[in-house]
Amino acid sequence: MMSQLLALCLFVSLIITYNAPVADARIRHYKWDVKYEFKSPDCYKKLVITINGRTPGPTILAQQNDTIIVEVTNSLLTENLAIHWHGIRQIGTPWFDGTEGVTQCPILPGDTFTYKFVVDRPGTYMYHAHYGMQREAGLYGSIRVSLPDGQSEPFAYDYDRSIILNDWYHKSTYEQAAGLSSINFTWVGEPQSLLIQGKGRFNCSTPGTDASNCNASNPECSPYSMTVVPGKTYRLRITSVTALSALSFQIEGHNMTVVEADGHYVEPFVVQNLFIYSGETYSVLVRTDQDPSRNYWATTNVVSRNATTPPGLAIFNYYPNHPRRSPPTIPPPGPYWGDVDPRFNQSVRIKARQGFITPPPKFPDRVMLFLNTQNDVNGYRRWSINNVSFNLSHTPYLIALKENMHHTFTQIPPPDGYDFLKLNIYERNPNASGTTTDAVYRLPFDATVDVILQNTNSMVVNNSETHPWHLHGHDFWVLGYGRGKFDPYKDPEKYNLVDPIMKNTVPLHPYSWTAVRFKADNPGVWLFHCHVEAHFFMGMGVVFEEGIDRVGELPSSIMGCGATKQFSKP
Repeated sequence: MMSQLLALCLFVSLIITYNAPVADARIRHYKWDVKYEFKSPDCYKKLVITINGRTPGPTILAQQNDTIIVEVTNSLLTENLAIHWHGIRQIGTPWFDGTEGVTQCPILPGDTFTYKFVVDRPGTYMYHAHYGMQREAGLYGSIRVSLPDGQSEPFAYDYDRSIILNDWYHKSTYEQAAGLSSINFTWVGEPQSLLIQGKGRFNCSTPGTDASNCNASNPECSPYSMTVVPGKTYRLRITSVTALSALSFQIEGHNMTVVEADGHYVEPFVVQNLFIYSGETYSVLVRTDQDPSRNYWATTNVVSRNATTPPGLAIFNYYPNHPRRSPPTIPPPGPYWGDVDPRFNQSVRIKARQGFITPPPKFPDRVMLFLNTQNDVNGYRRWSINNVSFNLSHTPYLIALKENMHHTFTQIPPPDGYDFLKLNIYERNPNASGTTTDAVYRLPFDATVDVILQNTNSMVVNNSETHPWHLHGHDFWVLGYGRGKFDPYKDPEKYNLVDPIMKNTVPLHPYSWTAVRFKADNPGVWLFHCHVEAHFFMGMGVVFEEGIDRVGELPSSIMGCGATKQFSKP
């Protein structure tokens, strides 16, 4: 009997060993101190939010299925804080999505909050502030998730690099927020600079510039230089965390092959200009096959806006040239800002890579039509969906729904459609008066949901803005794009159900529509919003609830605000 038991134990041991993963998942532990410091990322000195003294913050490097633990100490002194892990679906940990007002109470000044979550997919992601408008003050960074040891990507490269693109304001987020939320609507205007990996170059001779705050010789604002070895292939993971701007990115004299978008493999295609919108990430392959005796410009330009912001410049440094040696040529011009065709065509071109296609469900259970409009609400200028502008509740929705505190927000759901027959998307909104809501959309668990985003004219005549829409907690299939007004009877027949790319952020082009589909299969409460800071601040977003009864016990660390003050906090 004993020999049979030993034999059984040995057999079970062999099975466990045989089925064990090649490498155990790791725990990656970070300690971050978030505070204001004076910095000069574009030569102009201002208060900047830093992580451990840096902006951009530290890059999180991990492998698929690793656990990330980040201990965040809020040393901002007078401001609350929350950090969103953009592109990480937070399966099983919806309370660590890092969205103040939706999944947690903010981190109070002086407090330390611990985020703990699993990065379950390889790919290129980001993190950034999700309280007020703090993202544009410098709180952001890259997340790079690699495959486990022994596994390889479906494309080859020699080196892996991350690049963050951003626009940069000299005025504080307080000044911008005050202007956006006043009866006498005041906009701070276009950003002063474009940053590449946290570095730019503002012209200190610009009229009205305080000379004591601008120093062109400050080494902080020397151009970012990426050193490369000739004859190699580089994977550049490009992330946009812009507050406002849609961008074009190019490397002088080099083609870029797009291979990944928002963590999903793309059927490869070649571009000279990569169009990228706030909240998006791409991986491109670049071959260093040009004249190695010189350096080259890497540039970023504003598109979709007639902007006054000068291009962002960096140096693509061929070793052994000096990394600060300027290229012998002038920087290449960017594409014309108002040319929608190449931007629209790039969006349509992005398909899932063969061999890595996840087919979408053939039919939706629910269809929502989201009209992107501007309204005047009681004298305030607002961005709206179906003429209803969104306000966050004072009690985070995840806690309110899980704890049945339904009195904390409006129970009448927002509208999920509009009168498309009467709609003229090319005229200034005739229904200028709008309303506000703090209600949410409650979705049946595991339902297939279609959202059609329809763009229109803003409150400014002959103006339709680009809106990059980001969904928390999910990836969605991009079913299609179209010019003009969406036809709910004819246009769904044109959807791509064969090889649509999956993403978490998608552009809505001027006077156009974008259709996405997702499965409501991640228990929690998830924000869906325009990733332009000012637009979301002014109400351009919605909240989806799904499977709240399947959410586990909430940690007390996310509580302490609104109606959750009754709950103890450690």
